[in-house]
Amino acid sequence: MSPESQPSEALPSRRRRAPRGGRHRGDESFLLPPGSPTLVLAVPGPARPAAAEPAAELARLVELEHTGQPARVGYLEGEEANLRTVLAGLRPDPDDPDELAAVVVPLSTGPDPALDAALDDAVRAATAGGPPHAVAAEPLGPHPLIAEALHDRLADAGLARADRIRLMTMVTAASGVIVATPGDATAVRQAEVTGVLLASRLAAPVFTASLNDEASVKAAAEQLRAAGATSIALAPHVVGPEPDTDRVPSAAATVGCAYSAPLGAHPAVARLAALRYVEALSMALAD
Repeated sequence: MSPESQPSEALPSRRRRAPRGGRHRGDESFLLPPGSPTLVLAVPGPARPAAAEPAAELARLVELEHTGQPARVGYLEGEEANLRTVLAGLRPDPDDPDELAAVVVPLSTGPDPALDAALDDAVRAATAGGPPHAVAAEPLGPHPLIAEALHDRLADAGLARADRIRLMTMVTAASGVIVATPGDATAVRQAEVTGVLLASRLAAPVFTASLNDEASVKAAAEQLRAAGATSIALAPHVVGPEPDTDRVPSAAATVGCAYSAPLGAHPAVARLAALRYVEALSMALAD
């Protein structure tokens, strides 16, 4: 069984799952002892207002709702709050140079070769000339929590029922959805996992497409109409800080459909960031 299906078993032996306790604890909360490595969210692209707000809010949610430890934000491009600079400022205790200082969680909904390479370069640069003091976690998706967040964003926009079991109808609800993801055909195939999970939640057809390819979005819309969808919605398969987010309105306009907001600082995304942190930390401690 995969780590996603058994998150509690991904915990290292010196950590323990936190009991749920009031409004400041979520379904995937972890109590981490003082001195645990800092969780750093790696944001695609440079620091810019559209990226800073969701990234900062996600860091706050992870910190308050899940780990109880400070979380930082580092950008993979540009000089401001660059990931390399952030990691350089998180050097381990001089008295224990082998201690892990940071776990870097990429704010990406799925594997991305360019982003993964930039992240690995930043981690290597931070640990050059000594033992690794930072490790990189896996991307956030694919994972059922991504489908949950997409569903909620569609519901927020009036494009899906918030409760998939409730028999109430909505005149604005879409009868088919395009999950639009950054990247090429490989990224689209990876996002299909999320598309299948979302289709199950919505009880409606879902096809995936590339935000970077107008023909891909048109093809997905044609498939949905062939499947009987009379109204289509586009669900951005992005967290929000990614530069590709700017392509969402034009991608929706290409096929004349409405679209929902990016995932943003959704609680499910914060839970996933905490989970990826714990998985990566478990592997590092096991090595």
